[in-house]
This record gives sequence, C-alpha cells and structure tokens, in this order.
Amino acid sequence: MSKNKKPLPLIEKALVSGIASEGKAIVRHNDWVIFVPYVVPGDIVDIQLTRKKNSYAEGRAVFFHTLSPQRQAAFCEHYGVCGGCQWQILPYSEQLRYKQQQVVDLLTRIGKVELPEISTIIGSAKTEFYRNKLEFTFSNKRWMTEEEIRSEGTINNRNALGFHIPGMFDKVLDINTCWLQDPVSNRIRNEIKSFALINDFPFFDLRNREGLLRNIIIRTATTGEIMLIVVFFEDDPPRRTFLLNHLAAQFPEITSLLYIINGKANDTITDLEVFCFKGKDFILEVMDGLKFKIGAKSFFQTNSEQTCILYRIVRDFAGLTGKERVYDLYTGTGAIANFIAKDALQVTGIEYVPEAVDDARINSELNEISNTLFFAGDMKDLLDKAFLEKYGRPDVIITDPPRTGMHDDVIKTILFAEPQRIVYISCNPATQARDLNALDCRYKVIKVQPVDMFPHTHHVENIVLLKKKQVEAQEK
Repeated sequence: MSKNKKPLPLIEKALVSGIASEGKAIVRHNDWVIFVPYVVPGDIVDIQLTRKKNSYAEGRAVFFHTLSPQRQAAFCEHYGVCGGCQWQILPYSEQLRYKQQQVVDLLTRIGKVELPEISTIIGSAKTEFYRNKLEFTFSNKRWMTEEEIRSEGTINNRNALGFHIPGMFDKVLDINTCWLQDPVSNRIRNEIKSFALINDFPFFDLRNREGLLRNIIIRTATTGEIMLIVVFFEDDPPRRTFLLNHLAAQFPEITSLLYIINGKANDTITDLEVFCFKGKDFILEVMDGLKFKIGAKSFFQTNSEQTCILYRIVRDFAGLTGKERVYDLYTGTGAIANFIAKDALQVTGIEYVPEAVDDARINSELNEISNTLFFAGDMKDLLDKAFLEKYGRPDVIITDPPRTGMHDDVIKTILFAEPQRIVYISCNPATQARDLNALDCRYKVIKVQPVDMFPHTHHVENIVLLKKKQVEAQEK
C-alpha cells in the first residue's frame, strides 16, 4: 500500500515580483521561485502550491489580499478558464515592456553573444480581433464550472463548441464570445451550435470517438473574404447538407464553404480530402499589393496586418539591391519569398512539406513573379555542394524555423553555404538565442527587432540580422 502524499503548503501574503518567460508570474519565497498564472507584479496573494521541486515550485492564487496598481479588469468572460490571453489583465504598454525584456534576457542569458542595442518592440495596432484563423472543437461533455458542479440541479445540456481546457484533451470550454477574431467568427460559431442543438445533431465524444460534429475552422482575410471549414466525424450526407445549406443561407458573406470527413484518432486535416460545398476553395489575402492564396491546409501568419510589418522589416534587414541570391529556409507557402522577390535577383525557397511548396509556386504565379524557385525536402540534404553550384551560392539567407529552432545540421548547412547576411525570424527567442550562439563562430549580430504578433499573450516574434564577421571587419 502506497503512503499518502504529504499535502503541499499554502504560501500566505506572497508578493508577485515579476513575469516569467512563459507568461506566468514569479513569486520568490525563501529559496524557491514559484510560478503562478493569472497574477501580475504587485499583487499580494495566498498561493496553494501544486508542484514542488528543489529550486522552484508551481502554484495558483487562492486569495488576493492586495491588487497591483498595474492590474486592469479582464475583458473576456472566459478569462482564467480558457487558458488563452493570459496577459489581458496587464495594460498593453506593460505587456510590451515585459516582452521586450524577455527578448533581452533570453538573448543575453542563453545566446551569450555580443549584442547591439535592441530596438524597441513594435506593438500591434489591433489588440483585439487580430487573428485570421481560429479552430473550435465540439464536445458532448463540456467543461463544468465550480458553481455548476456544486449545484444540486440536473444539467441536461453538456454540449459545447469552443476551446480545449489546457492539459485536458477531452474537456472543452463552451465559448460565447471570443475577442481574438473578427466578430463574424462568433456569429458563425454560435449559429452552428444553436442549429445543432435544435436539430439534435450529435456533438463529438472525444473519449469514445463517436458523434457527427467534430471541429470547425474559420479563416478571415483583410480583403473581407471568409472561409468556413466544417469537420464531420461521421459521413452523414443528409444532415451534412442540411447544416451547410443553412449556413450558406444565413451567412452569404462566407466566400469559401468547405467540409472534411475526419474519422481518424487525431484532428489533423493535412492528409484528408477537402470538399468545396459552395464558393471557392480558397480565400485571398493581400499584403503590399501582393496576393496570397490561402486554402484549407495553407499555413499563413495569424495576424495579417502585423505580418505585413514583420515582412517589411525582414526585407529591410536583408539589404537587397536587386543583385542578391536569397535562400528562404522553412519557406512554408512562400510568403516571405514572394514578398521580397521584386528586390532580389533570385529567391530560392526550401520547405519540408510538399503541399506548402505547391502553394508557394501558385502564389508566385498569382503575382506574376518569375524569379522564385521552390523545393520540397530536408534542407540539410538539399543544400549540398551540387545544389549550390547549380542554383548559386546565397548572398542572403532568411530563416524562419518552428518554435524548436534550427536543427544542428541546418546550422552546419548555413555555415557551409556562407551567406554574407542571415535574417533570422523566430517565434521563440529562447531557441533563437541558442542558435545565435552556434552561429557566433562566423557571424555577428547587427540588429535585433522584436515584434508583437499576439497581444495579451506572452508570445513575441523576434527578427535578428547577422553579418559575416570578415565582411563586418572590411566595412569598418
């Protein structure tokens, strides 16, 4: 028989002193650093520890003695349960200050390279309704509030259409209003839920994997075009047609009404067929006069207006005169490659996903761009001596890897290619700092520009310009 675990202590009247890199706040108590969500510096709280290690602990605030003068009221009714927009209780100016400091701290502590003065973070003009894509999940066992659990009444409706509760794959919070996407997203989602409830359409059972309605994905563009993808778990043509006809009639502004049948164990749609019920099978986004075709499976940055600013900085950092060969690594659907193409001699995009490369080529054709080349494959295998001899050694490399950063082999490939400049875009300054340290043997950091793509979250995008060290020495 196992011994009962000793209950973790309650820390009383603790002062919240700072913000951690992953969005939680910091409390220092004796020799511990305690990470606590949904509090801000200056709050004085009682903390119930939920996890304890030798040098750090995690906990949750169970009582507020004093509220910080920095704190502002949350604008979302789902705050604290949904798990998103954790920083909405901080004024936006403070969010930007902490994100700036996060970039400085991570590049200094992990990068350990010589840094220039880091430019002031560029905030987002929109702090609400800024996303162009959201995905919502159906569940027949919605997340219950503490008040509902304590009540003695019978709860008949357990259906939900919303977001997964963090860390609980089978629990979904029913969302009434989300402040992340254009309000049309809320109207579409709530109409789908209402129609499904009235007509007794089965919501998905995430544990038993049964039911009709599984997910919806809503994509919007600054052009006003809207894409709705309804994902069904079961193939039920009569009910599917009934729902989609209703949505087409209720929302004539939907320009791309699609559906998918997904009977798999996971929610990914990349390997599934997409059916067009009404309208086009894509929407168009426009940036700096360029058109970008976005399909159901296309990757595109989720803050369109801020993305345009981000790409302009990338283009500026690249220092293009029209004579340069540019390699765009992790090119995705070729957004950056096409955005900078008019200022380069040639842009070569490399991406692991073949479908994304197809989209990149389409976007070049759509904009009558003829100086781009796109290749699908592992760049550490593609970028060998024969490839460089055939397509030319790059003057500039632009790299925009996933959150995990660049693989060691990719860094070796970049060092082998020997570009004069590297523009490194990252959504995770911690792994970016690690990679800058690996590139420091031959490259010097010249400029650093943080950009806020996701207000009310701890996430921050960061752009770094590196120059080859001997080139830098010659310019001096």
